[in-house]
Amino acid sequence: MTQNFTHLRALVLDWAGTTIDHGSRAPAAVFQSVFASRGVDITIVEAREPMGRAKRDHILAIATMTRVAQAWQAEHGRPISDDDVDAIYDEFLPIQKSILGDHCEMIDGVVDAIDQCRSRGLKIGSSTGYTQELMQIVAPAARQQGYDPDVILCADDAPRGRPAPFLLFEAAKRLDVFPMHRIVKVDDTQVGIEAGRNAGCWTVGITRSGNCVGLSQQQWDELPLDQQQPKLAAAVQQLTTAGAHYTIESVALLVPVLNEIDARSQAGERPG
Repeated sequence: MTQNFTHLRALVLDWAGTTIDHGSRAPAAVFQSVFASRGVDITIVEAREPMGRAKRDHILAIATMTRVAQAWQAEHGRPISDDDVDAIYDEFLPIQKSILGDHCEMIDGVVDAIDQCRSRGLKIGSSTGYTQELMQIVAPAARQQGYDPDVILCADDAPRGRPAPFLLFEAAKRLDVFPMHRIVKVDDTQVGIEAGRNAGCWTVGITRSGNCVGLSQQQWDELPLDQQQPKLAAAVQQLTTAGAHYTIESVALLVPVLNEIDARSQAGERPG
């Protein structure tokens, strides 16, 4: 019988790109669409850069990028306003909702890894940049595939989203786990890793299945090996720069990392 973890008590995992939707594809194209409808084309890189933030914050972050702001000024003859951001967000939500059901497939190996973690005493929390309304589509679909976190927190469950630590503090409260170094934050976005560090958690960044690579499982499998490695290396660099203590390709590979974190924690190490 496998022993429980000695020090660790909980995980808090992101959703798209971490546990579901390999490549975090559901939001990216919609961001491009809603800006294009206002005469401003954005690249897929620009659409993905703020990924992990609450969706209105994400739209604002895109709008304030220098190139995008200049393109908006050229198209509309004025800077983008808060009313514009609200209007884009209002357009974004129904489009995102309409396609979300097609992007809820669990990433390979995630359910088994989470089951192993639960069997060894860990509580399972989750947080997302999706709203509660959007998660009413995602959570039941995940549950049907065997993934049902103890806690699900959405962008509208805290006054500020990632990289602020408040969703993690709320997760700790609802999971009844403290201090924060007994929690591991698992996320495929830079702001998610930053939130974990800001909260005082151990952090594990997800590379291959996540936003930094941005490819579906099929797209990844069809990519030549000599093109896979640079993408993985870039993802590792981005997440490490954001503060990840560890990076792995997928949550399927999480348990050995948790064993190492647990041993380090038992020896008195704490996330810096």
